[in-house]
Amino acid sequence: LSQRAGALSSSYGQIWDAAQGALEDLLEDEYPTMQLHPQKDRLQVFQTLATFYLRYLKIFRALEEVYDQVVHPQKRRVVHQVLEGVMGRLVELKNEMVELEYSEFHYFDDILQDFKMTPEDLEVPIPRYFVREKMRALKEREKMLAHILAKGGRQETKTVSVPVQSMSVERAVWLLQVSERARQGRLRAHFMKTIRQEEQRRLQGNSSMLDANQAATCIQKVWRGYRDRRRVNKECLEEMIFLGMIPAQQTTPSPAQLHAQQVESRRHCVQEEHEAEYQRALVNIKESVRSVDGPDIKESLQEQIRQWFLECRDATGKFPDLPSPEDGGSASIFAQKTPEQVAAEFGAKEEEREKKKKSKGEKDKKGNDRKEKKKEKKGKMKGKKGKGDTEYLYLQN
Repeated sequence: LSQRAGALSSSYGQIWDAAQGALEDLLEDEYPTMQLHPQKDRLQVFQTLATFYLRYLKIFRALEEVYDQVVHPQKRRVVHQVLEGVMGRLVELKNEMVELEYSEFHYFDDILQDFKMTPEDLEVPIPRYFVREKMRALKEREKMLAHILAKGGRQETKTVSVPVQSMSVERAVWLLQVSERARQGRLRAHFMKTIRQEEQRRLQGNSSMLDANQAATCIQKVWRGYRDRRRVNKECLEEMIFLGMIPAQQTTPSPAQLHAQQVESRRHCVQEEHEAEYQRALVNIKESVRSVDGPDIKESLQEQIRQWFLECRDATGKFPDLPSPEDGGSASIFAQKTPEQVAAEFGAKEEEREKKKKSKGEKDKKGNDRKEKKKEKKGKMKGKKGKGDTEYLYLQN
């Protein structure tokens, strides 16, 4: 088993290597170093886009297979990033072709012939990890919902699910037609048989005995008719399957296919085990670094901060202030800059702050002056009004 696992890992490693090489060649063709003249021929532009699309599609299929079967967690993360980028580029190329031809359907026959591909290779498969991750999320959601319902005392009783064999609409219609035609055929045959029997009785009288030759002829006639009908039906069915008008009959999987399915499911289980082990290792390594190397790292950082303060004092003549959180805090101290550069940056920022404060103070001062002028105007108006009232009272007296 270990040898088989190693052989499979080596095989998928080779597939990954080939896909990575094809991707590098494709990127060199898509983004050349020399600046090319823009194409004005719409057909030539479509041929270029379609070629890139088919090459990306082949790379996507290879990377999807590698990501589905590789069990190494870190390799799977690298492949996943490349796979996401390839899928995004496929969508972009498809959108460009649609905008160029104003159609969702394109003619790829000549390019398929050049790449020795079949029309089935044009189908974009849904990545298998989409379905697996979705199923895992749905199962977790069902568990959470069942837990919530159990807490509320409204847990539903589990119903025993009976496996039902699925059937397509075309298959169901075909079965109904076959049964109906068979019923009508039986009725016609029974009716014709009755007529023939009555006619034979009328011709032969009451005698119902047959000799050996007549009996053999009757048996041969029935058997040959049955044999020819079965042969014609078989040929018709094969022709319909060949033309793609009806789906092929699903045969039972061979032992090799069953073994391949078992290997795939086993590798998926190993993937989950390795992923859990990888997450545990990340936590353990982080805790180990924090407990073993943490004090040394803390001491070295403190020493760097002290050294920075001393260098700034020697360069500027005074100790600088610790950078504010808006300026990056103590992280800005560890930037690859000299003390003079850091001091100059802090000085420029302080000047900007002072300018903002001065401009804000001037605005406040102008606002206060306006308020005082308004108050003075109101006071003068009130004074004039009071003087007019006293003069009016004096004249009345």
